[in-house]
Amino acid sequence: MNFPFFPTEASKVAVQVDHLYFALLCLSALTMIMVFGPMIYFLFKYRRGNKADRRPVRFSENTIEITWTLIPAILFIGLFAWGADVYWIIERPPAEAMEINVVGKQWMWKIEHPEGNREINELHVPLGRNVKLILASQDVIHSFFLPEFRIKQDVVPGRYVELWFKAEKLGTFHLFCSEYCGTHHSAMHGSVIVMTPDDYQKWLTQGAPGPTMVQEGEKLFREYGCSGCHVNSTAVRAPPLEGIFGHPVPLQTGQIVTADEGYIRDSILLPAKDIVAGYTNDMPSFQGHISEENLMKLVAYIRSIANGMPQQPPAGGWK
Repeated sequence: MNFPFFPTEASKVAVQVDHLYFALLCLSALTMIMVFGPMIYFLFKYRRGNKADRRPVRFSENTIEITWTLIPAILFIGLFAWGADVYWIIERPPAEAMEINVVGKQWMWKIEHPEGNREINELHVPLGRNVKLILASQDVIHSFFLPEFRIKQDVVPGRYVELWFKAEKLGTFHLFCSEYCGTHHSAMHGSVIVMTPDDYQKWLTQGAPGPTMVQEGEKLFREYGCSGCHVNSTAVRAPPLEGIFGHPVPLQTGQIVTADEGYIRDSILLPAKDIVAGYTNDMPSFQGHISEENLMKLVAYIRSIANGMPQQPPAGGWK
């Protein structure tokens, strides 16, 4: 019977996390032995009725204090620095990583690839490529957990969070929600399927992909009336959105914020939160009128026009 004590290490980060874990375990065990070993020994040696030399033994107090303070401090500070380095790696997605959108909802993970492929409770990724997940929750707190990759991220309603990994082994691995999220929480699980790059490309083309997220976001941009104010409009004076993503935005308060995914999301749902300098708050809130999936599509479209103008509608209008 094959019963591993730890899940497979499917990424380099998993190996680093395991090494850190075992180092912490060994250091903690060593500390426990050094504290409790002499304690237990002295309990027997100096128990009542036992013949033992109980005369005071003189040691240099400064030597003892410096030794038992400095050595553990160096060891545990080193362990902290090691853990901080691993944490820094986990929390900083590489710039060139392919992005996949994930929405958690009771009780499933809805996944959408940039090419338009959609999945539920399955995530197909290519071997050896950095993958960045942009996660959001439709309802309650969920937690996206990949045990073989040793990564986990709480997904909180009202904000976007990121998680990244690079698969180093082919195969099928576990995907869980590790935060109790309701009645059918235990059924909210799935799989990560790691494929060769060639097989992944075949899967993309053979998986009946629909419109890309950018294409759907462009359609929603017009259906929700965003284009009426933000594209060549003289009726309503609204900030232009082309070229805004990833750049600093001055606010009425004098602050300067970066137009990232969270800022775009808040501007759609909470337009009065961060009003751009030189403009008034004339935009209605779309809170309760748009799903997390559609929000992600709108954000994807606004990102796509970071360096260009929005496309004009074709003759006959948008279908």
